[in-house]
Amino acid sequence: MNDAHHRETQRAVSGFRGDIEGLRGLAVLLVLVFHAGVPAVPGGFVGVDVFFVISGFLITGLIVREVRTTGRLSLARFYARRARRLLPAAAVVLAAVAGLTVAVLPPIRWSGVAGDLAASALYAVNWRLADQAVDYMASEQASSPVQHFWSLAVEEQFYLVWPLVLVALVWWHRRTGWSLDRTLLAGLAIVALPSLVWSVSLTQVEPGRAYFVSTTRAWELAIGAALAIGAVRLSRLPRAAMVWAGWLGVSAIVGAALAYGSSTLFPGYAALLPTVGAALVVMAGLAGRGSDAAGTDGAAGRGGDAAGTDGAAGTGGAEGYGRGVGRFLSVAPMRAVGALSYSLYLWHWPLLVAAEAAWGALSVVEGILVASFSFAPAWLTYRLVEAPVRRSGRLVAVPRRALLMGAACTAAGVAGAVVVHAAVPPPPQVTASAGSRPATQALAESSKRPTAKHPPQDEPTSITLDPLKAREDKGPIYRPQCHQDQPSAELQFCAYGDLGSDKVMVLAGDSHAAQWQPALAAVATRHGWRLETYTKSACGFFDVEVGVGEPAVPYRACTAWNAKLRHRLTGPDRPDLVVTSSDTNYQVVRGGSILDPRASRPAYVSGLRRSWQAVRAAGVPLVVIRNTPRVNIDVPDCLSAHPRDLAACAVPREHAMAMSTDDQIRAAEGLAGVDLVDLTDDVCPAPRCAPVIGTMIVWRDAHHITATYARSLAPRLDRAMAQAIGGRTSSTAE
Repeated sequence: MNDAHHRETQRAVSGFRGDIEGLRGLAVLLVLVFHAGVPAVPGGFVGVDVFFVISGFLITGLIVREVRTTGRLSLARFYARRARRLLPAAAVVLAAVAGLTVAVLPPIRWSGVAGDLAASALYAVNWRLADQAVDYMASEQASSPVQHFWSLAVEEQFYLVWPLVLVALVWWHRRTGWSLDRTLLAGLAIVALPSLVWSVSLTQVEPGRAYFVSTTRAWELAIGAALAIGAVRLSRLPRAAMVWAGWLGVSAIVGAALAYGSSTLFPGYAALLPTVGAALVVMAGLAGRGSDAAGTDGAAGRGGDAAGTDGAAGTGGAEGYGRGVGRFLSVAPMRAVGALSYSLYLWHWPLLVAAEAAWGALSVVEGILVASFSFAPAWLTYRLVEAPVRRSGRLVAVPRRALLMGAACTAAGVAGAVVVHAAVPPPPQVTASAGSRPATQALAESSKRPTAKHPPQDEPTSITLDPLKAREDKGPIYRPQCHQDQPSAELQFCAYGDLGSDKVMVLAGDSHAAQWQPALAAVATRHGWRLETYTKSACGFFDVEVGVGEPAVPYRACTAWNAKLRHRLTGPDRPDLVVTSSDTNYQVVRGGSILDPRASRPAYVSGLRRSWQAVRAAGVPLVVIRNTPRVNIDVPDCLSAHPRDLAACAVPREHAMAMSTDDQIRAAEGLAGVDLVDLTDDVCPAPRCAPVIGTMIVWRDAHHITATYARSLAPRLDRAMAQAIGGRTSSTAE
């Protein structure tokens, strides 16, 4: 590289960038107002994508500058910088979250938060959240106070891997004689293009997983990296064009924040708008900036302040940007928020989660107040931890010290997780549980059911199931290879009851069917039947395509699974009896698009009827267990938070019934041989649905009953089924 090009490169990739500092401020404000619940900004989550682009640009610029200046990259010094920038503040917040968890959150959530804390400290929480996003049961639980660490985990993984990739690319550059820029851009393309394709592909089928995993986000960081590599050439573009590019970029970011929402499939194609927008803003600041063209380590994507280097003050005020968007982004208030953006991002979400746990669902105003309050601990963390550690002469001079400090911060986060897990209270000692005694005895013990004269108990004398364990009270059907998960279309089953019997009863449907397995297994055993279960998460027994996930995408695995199930139930080896149930909150897909609720419900009812008619046409009797009331609150979580005020966890029956709908009743109308069993009065026998009946917890989440309570209803289910199908099973069990 000749001296002239070297000096030009130095000018293009060094110096303070006030516009980037302000862009960081804009990004974090979008995230804050989104998490505060401001309805006008339903897509504020795109602020995270802006951070990704900034991080890719600045970190790559830092590395490339060192390679071009010294001919090598000191990995120890690079990782030491990252440790100083990110880990101390993160450790402080993780310690605070550990304390808030024990002080404010209900004990049922402590174990889960402990796992999240450990994963966050190790910067792997995004993969943990991705697994939970496709776990039908886990996806409905309350948000973790460290859920926002997922994006920090993505960036940390980038910081760990990208320097190694660049070292390999520099080696290839020297071996082949390719220009450095050409080599680096080729390497970026190898990373970015497959990542973008995978992002689009996975978002179409598993948007929950796609949102969190690093492989669908790498291309966003790579776009920023490409800007850093091409900074010299981009800085020569006409200033007028760059001015327009900057305003177009910020418009794209804000437009995405205003137009996107919970129904947006993201990241995928949709992430291009805010990501390219951020790239245009960063690129606009390159034009004619000379030594101020690109920020350095001090303005890194999340950490850092307005310093151009490790403690050296920079300029970059609004006056240097003319009519460009940088003039707006570089005003003092935006730069001040940008300087606090890392600490603000760390603090705001745990405070929102803690406030909601303490006071209930927050209004928009309350959410804004809590998010605004996060400026206080963010400022203290910045002034007392983040900035002093970053500028520490001892840590800057000796990278090994910074690396040891970073290891200590990580260990502290893991230690906090251990403390929280150790604080989980032990389950109460009980002599027996309803699940361990015969169903008839359990039913007798639960005879004191709430009625209009006996409302839900406020302070029961005993509960046979610890609320901390109620969420896992699912029954044996959730053992491996029994209940099918969402991605697979394989038809698998498990058998219960009299396994050698030639009388076969099949339970078919989604998790709302699976919840009845303990009761049906008792019925089958009582009468010498073999019970086979064919159940799948979020996939009822119906002949219609539905959506899954949030936002919903066509659930093709469910459609394929249902086709196989219909063949099993109507083919030559068809059973003697089919029992089904399902949730009724499905969104129907037609022509590849999700129908609105008004059109979806009749289409769903028709889908139920078609499947039921197929079973009846094969001569197989069908029993439909009506969907259980949907209380729509996490009952074990509520009981854990209100152990002496159980009425606080009771829900009006009218509301719970409205949420479960009457779709199954309408689907069964006029179908001969299809009999409806309605146990609503046994699940919710009073004007308010009680969380505890007798001594048993009724619900294990917001809409599934516990296996313990289901088992206690076996005698009543047996009698109802015997009456419905004309005595094929006797009612002698009660």
